This record gives sequence, structure tokens and C-alpha cells, in this order.
Amino acid sequence: MSLIVHKYGGTSMGSPERIRNVARRVAKWRQAGHQVVVIVSAMSGETNRLLALAKEVSPRPDPRELDVIATTGEQVSIGLLAMALKDIGVDAVSLTGWQVAVHTDNSYMKARIDTIDDFRIREELKRGRVVVVAGFQGVDPEGNITTLGRGGSDTSAVAIAAALHADECLIFTDVDGVYTTDPRIVPEAKRLNSISFEEMLELASAGSKVLQIRSVEFAGKFKVPCRVLSSLTDPDLPVEVEAVSGTLITYEDDPKMMEKALVSGIAASRSDAKVTLHNVPDMPGVASNILGPIAEANIEVDMIVQNVSVEGKTDFTFTVPRGDLENTLEVLNKKVIPVVGGGPVETNDHIAKISVVGIGMRSHSSVASRMFKALSEEGINIMMISTSEIKVSLVVDEKYTELAVRVLHHAFNLENGPSEV
Repeated sequence: MSLIVHKYGGTSMGSPERIRNVARRVAKWRQAGHQVVVIVSAMSGETNRLLALAKEVSPRPDPRELDVIATTGEQVSIGLLAMALKDIGVDAVSLTGWQVAVHTDNSYMKARIDTIDDFRIREELKRGRVVVVAGFQGVDPEGNITTLGRGGSDTSAVAIAAALHADECLIFTDVDGVYTTDPRIVPEAKRLNSISFEEMLELASAGSKVLQIRSVEFAGKFKVPCRVLSSLTDPDLPVEVEAVSGTLITYEDDPKMMEKALVSGIAASRSDAKVTLHNVPDMPGVASNILGPIAEANIEVDMIVQNVSVEGKTDFTFTVPRGDLENTLEVLNKKVIPVVGGGPVETNDHIAKISVVGIGMRSHSSVASRMFKALSEEGINIMMISTSEIKVSLVVDEKYTELAVRVLHHAFNLENGPSEV
């Protein structure tokens, strides 16, 4: 008997009919002899409705109370799915994140998981039940409800799969796998049969919305095989067929993976903002004095560029999540500039990050030059450049996002699947 974790997102749980379809799918896996733990999100649009309601009451809602409100969406979902399973003869029990318990730090709205107590889930599995767990949520050391941030149900699912040493984590979503790029931008994009944890991590960090980046980090760290597949197919599809569908996220040296390709995919993100602090003294420790207070404010910095010094002064540029731009400016004005000096601060929240990802790029230098050439031929200016062993990321004007993705997808012949250069 295998232990399988299922995860269903908001679209999959978006209506009573879809919840009943999820129940049929889960029942099929249970009847095939597997132990099943199911992690679910709130119904589509519900979290946004709850957050909007909170902001109608308070323009700047208290983060602790906001988490209390936001977690009710998942609580409704687990109750509805457990009821639907019982109605078709499958014994099930619903558990909230704090009943499990998923222990987190106290960073409200984007808490990080510390440990997971798997005792309650294992006890329910021994009773022959399907265990339905609310994703996206946990509890801090003081007993306060916390949430894991947008897309946190993916993280909940993979983390619980890791804690239970599950055989596989199936991420059911509204797409049938991971593609070479967003099919809504490039209809010719191809679905990948498999992809390494490393590549998926880079795609997620670069803006691919298939999986939350922290869920991929968990999967890679604890070696949890994950599969992305569609919840919108026939729920009565045979288990042996469904078990090999979608995209498998696995180890780089896994023998089931196809021959390694140089470029696997292209991701685009419009969720970043560019911040430049002008006239910074060019001296040791300045970067730490700038980025330290920003990190203490729990703001994630991505790309960083420091210009060549002119007369002892330089410009320091970095990107942050667009939603954190206001907080970043507050930190710079109150905690950084009074200590470091410099100024003024220039911002741009109309940028896009375009990334080309591939496990084989670590041994090839032609990828970046091909990117630059393809974009220059279309008159697309590059504002920032960042590279890693398997990724090259560029910042461009937001209005060129879709054009840049299409141009690069064609430049690397990805309409024929992952390709070598």
C-alpha cells in the first residue's frame, strides 16, 4: 500500500460539482488500495473576497487578524470535501492546519514552516480514513493562526508529504503539466514529461505560476517526487493511467528523465518592482547596510546590480515583489539613508522579468548571447541581467513581456520541445 498526497487548488474546488469530482477522484485512488491525504485550497476567488472584506473594514488590516480571516476559506473547503467523500461511502475526516499541527514562525501572511506533527494524520490513516487537510495555514509558537502566503497550499502539500515520507505528491491543478512557457502567451508551447527539481525551482522563482517556489524547495530538499497534472480530466480515469500523466518533477539524474536538454523553458514575471538608490558611498559594508534592514522587514530581494563607482559614489539597484514596494521605500527612507546616505530613490513598478532555464546551460555560454541578439532584433531594451548555473534572467519594460517570451521561445525552438543549442 502506497501513501499518496493529493493537492487540489482553488479552481479544482471552485464549485459543488467540482468538489464532488474531486471526491470521486480521491475515492478512486483509495479504492485502488492507497492511503490518501488530501490538501485543499479555498474555493476559487474566496481568499480574495475575504481579504477585500477585511480591507473594507480596515484600510490597513492587522496582519494577525487578517490571517484569522483568510484561513476560513480553506476550512470551508475541507468540510465540504469530507462531506462529499462520506456521501459516496468513503470514510474521511477534515483537519485544519493547527489541528495537524503545522508549526510555523510568527511572520503573519507569509509564515515559514518549522516542523509538522504527523501523529494525528497517521492515526486517522490507521483508521482507514482519507485525511483532508487545509492548506495554506499553520500555527505559531504562541498558538496564533498563520498563513503561508499566496500559493501556500502547494507548500503545505509537499511539506506534509515530506513529513509523512509519502511515495508521491500529486499536485492537481487547472493545467495538465509544466510547459516550455505559458501556453496563453505561446500556443505552441509543449508540455514536459519530466523536469528536474533544480529546473522547476528556477522556473518557479522566475515567475512560472504552476507551483509556488517554496513547495519546490521542500520537494528538492526532502526528495519528494511530485507530479503536476490536471484535475479537470475525467475523474474516473484509471489510476494506472493518471499515475503517469502530467509532468513529473524529480531528480536530475533520475533514469526516467529524458536525455538532458540545454533549454527547458521560459518564464515571465510581472510581479516585481525595480528600486534604485542613487549616490551611495562606494565603500565596504554598504550593500549589507542597505539589504540588511530590508531583509529584517521580511522583504525578498531578487536581482541586484551595483554600478561602477564615479567619484566615490555609485547607484545600487535591486528588485523586490511589487506588493512590497511601499514597505521597501519606508525602510530605505527611515533606516537606510540616515545611516548609509545617498539618494534620491528611484522606482519602477512597470517591469517584467524574463528567464530562460535549462539544466544543460551550466556547460554552455551561447544561451545569453542568443537571448540578447533575439531581443535586440525586436528593439527590446534590457535593464538588468542576472545569471546562475541554469538560468539567465533579464528585466525589460513590462509592455514587452509577451513579445519577449514569444521571441525567445522561437529563438530556442521550444515549439518542438526542450532543445539543445
